[in-house]
Parts: sequence; C-alpha cells; structure tokens
Amino acid sequence: MSKSITLEFEDNSQLPTLYGEHNSHLARIEQKTGASFTARGNILVIEGGKDARETAQQIIVSLHDKLDMGVEVTMGDVDGAIRMADFLDAPKQEKIIERKDLAAKENSIRTRNAIISPRSVNQALYIRSLRETNMTFGLGPAGTGKTFLAVAMAVSHLLEGKVEKIILTRPAVEAGEKLGFLPGDIREKVDPYLRPLYDALGHMISIEQTERRLENGDIEVAPLAFMRGRTLSNAFVILDEAQNTSPMQMKMFLTRFGENCRMVVCGDPSQVDLPDGTPSGLFHAMDILKNIDDISFIRFNADDVVRHALVGEIVRAYDRAER
Repeated sequence: MSKSITLEFEDNSQLPTLYGEHNSHLARIEQKTGASFTARGNILVIEGGKDARETAQQIIVSLHDKLDMGVEVTMGDVDGAIRMADFLDAPKQEKIIERKDLAAKENSIRTRNAIISPRSVNQALYIRSLRETNMTFGLGPAGTGKTFLAVAMAVSHLLEGKVEKIILTRPAVEAGEKLGFLPGDIREKVDPYLRPLYDALGHMISIEQTERRLENGDIEVAPLAFMRGRTLSNAFVILDEAQNTSPMQMKMFLTRFGENCRMVVCGDPSQVDLPDGTPSGLFHAMDILKNIDDISFIRFNADDVVRHALVGEIVRAYDRAER
C-alpha cells in the first residue's frame, strides 16, 4: 500500500504562490501536520502517516481552490486552511456542519476588491448565518473577524442589490471621553470611534468608492444615538462594539428592525468599557433573546483569532487569568 500521495498541477505558474516564498507555506503545513513534501516541477509528493498525508492533501487542495478563485494565498490563508482541516479531521460526532458548508467556493463572500473565505469553523458558521439569518450576534475576542466578515457580507448584499444601503454604527464610549469635548464637527468627533468600520469598507471596495457611497447615502456610518426613532428597512445594519451598549440602547437598536432588513450585532463580552455598575446591553440581549427563532448566536474563541498568532496566545493568557 502506497505511503505517499502524489498531486499533479496543470498550471505551474500558481505553484510559487501556493508553496510560498522559499516554500514557507509547505514548511508551515509540514510543521503542523507531520507530513513532508517533495516538489518536482508540477508534481508534489506528500509522505508521512496516513492521517498526516490526507490532512496535508486536504490543506493543499483547499489553498489551490483559492488560487483558482483568484485569491492570493498568504500565510494567514495557510493557517486558516490548517484550522479548517483540523476540524474536518475530528470525529464525526463532533462535527456540527457538513464539509460542503465549509468549502471555500461554496462559503465565500465576494466583493468588488476581494473574495473572503472562512479561516475557522466558527467563521464558516458565521458566514452561513450572515447569509441565511435575519439577525446574527457575533460574540468573541478581537481578531476573530466578527466585524470584518459582517462588513464583507453587507457590501456583497449592496453590490448584488439585495439591500439599498449599509448602516454601520457603534456606541462612542470606548475612550472614556465625552463627544462634546472632542474637537471638530459631528463627523470629526465620531470618526475615531468608527475608523475600524471605514478600514473594513476600504478593503471591500476602494476608499474612493466608500467616500462616494457615503456622500450619496448608500453607506451610512453613525454613532448609535443616531438610530433612535428610525425604522431601518431595505438595509444591512451592523452594530459594532455592542458590549458597550446599555440594555436600553440595545433594545432601542434591535427594535429599529424593518422590512428586508439584515441586522448583525458584534461584540466582545470580555471587553466591556462601560462605567462601573452599568450593565451591558449585550449580556442582557444574549440572555433574553436566546430562544427566538431567526436570531443566531455565533461564539468565537482564541482558536478563531486570524490576526498574528501572538494575538491568540494573548487572548488565551487573559482568559486563564480571568478564570
């Protein structure tokens, strides 16, 4: 019985990107799986134990699929493919979604400037929920892609004509400052709080397109207080940093829901910046809305962090300290 797997690629021009500079991508996969690679022209031979070989093959095929989709493969994509393979190799009773729901081609988000694929199983669940559920809560630490993926799905919906506008909002309390004491007009006052949302938009469509759509009203970025008294219809609405809302603010926001509305609530329950004694509207909503159909709660953890690997270690260290 063969102790190796041989992959043959039709397009040699993709292989430097697939393998990484100085074969760095292959080296990372070897380190994580225990398999070994031998590259000869358009042939890649995978050796090692049966599980290691099959897992490595799965990772390589997944990354090659990304290249076929026109996505530039980075080390972050390699780490994401490794995380996904680790999940798919788990015992069947631990699997909560089928392989077809995790495949990059079937569960990616397309925008003008990017094709975004999940880099962890919880990201795959989150993308599916964003696509299928009217209201989704994305809960977990920084760096897990909660806001980024929500903005990507919002842009995709706008470009496909499924909604007429995107509304992005945040409670402006993170810095512990009162808006009235900050310099400038209202946009200049709130821009520092909303900058992460602008950055995400700039990745999906150009900065110029973002500015144009902000001017014509296709995209609205505003502090949470500006949502009061409105009914949000034909819109994809995202509330970021939701842990810094009060229960009253959260109720106000959620009850803005209108016809043909998609609503996403993103928050990190471990980073509440409200004054001592002020309850978080996110905790309150998580408790009282958990049994309502068509509201999904996707929980991320340190294993889902897709920034530098050090961020995941930092999150785990803080989790241990808090426990």
